[in-house]
Amino acid sequence: MKNLKELFLIFLRGLFMGTADAIPGVSGGTIALITGIYQRLIHAINEVNTLLVKELFNLNFKKFFKNFKKIDFALLIPLLSGIVLALLILSHLIDYLLSAWTAITYAFFLGLILSSAIFVYRQAGRNHNKNFLFFAIGLFFAFWFVGLKTLETNHSLLVLLFSGAIAICAMILPGISGAFILVLLNQYEFLINVIKNLMFDKIAVFVLGALIGILSFSRFLDFLLKKHKPATMSFLTGLMIGSLRLPYKKIVSSYNNLLLVVFIGLIGFFLVFILEKKFNHK
Repeated sequence: MKNLKELFLIFLRGLFMGTADAIPGVSGGTIALITGIYQRLIHAINEVNTLLVKELFNLNFKKFFKNFKKIDFALLIPLLSGIVLALLILSHLIDYLLSAWTAITYAFFLGLILSSAIFVYRQAGRNHNKNFLFFAIGLFFAFWFVGLKTLETNHSLLVLLFSGAIAICAMILPGISGAFILVLLNQYEFLINVIKNLMFDKIAVFVLGALIGILSFSRFLDFLLKKHKPATMSFLTGLMIGSLRLPYKKIVSSYNNLLLVVFIGLIGFFLVFILEKKFNHK
């Protein structure tokens, strides 16, 4: 029963992460962080890279199968199941909310990101002055990045492969939204339509790109979290604060009820603390 409960809680995290990853401005990595599995997730992904992929490329099948049981499938399988299910179910709803209730939806996201930044800031330790430079770099980079204009790219399979590789790296970073990367690359609305209509060939190419990207990036991120966690967390805090430029712009350009926008933003803000307390307690 205890193991089943743990698997369900991981699956639930996956649902939240999948929902976040489908939204421009919110990162699935942020959800992983506030629900207490971020470092375990990065380490598990890196293990797939070092224990399986490396041996597969070396054609060392004996060691490949020997290492197979060392992978943290107790985390990866329920988490990925939740992410995929959320993406399939919520692609229609999110598309509707972003078009029909733009200001309210982004107010909720702004509250989520702001309180998540506070949580990440606490993870950076006490010596904040020493790591302020990393915070500032993250903040200015995200602020500049969010201000970029959409690129005029096509929807060829090669572009989808590249988009998957870039977007997945952002999705596992708290503060940088993978969905927003897809918006910049002019692929977001196209991929929402691909998921809604189950275009499996295009989904497969995008997933392949995502696998290439995440396996390449996870090793570097795992190293940073193990050896330079305070500086990394400070940088990620800056990313999250800088990325608030996106929901703020969306709210200002489309709101018509300031009281409702503030109220929904506060719900998003306090929801993070509730999630953090519940999941980390469990």
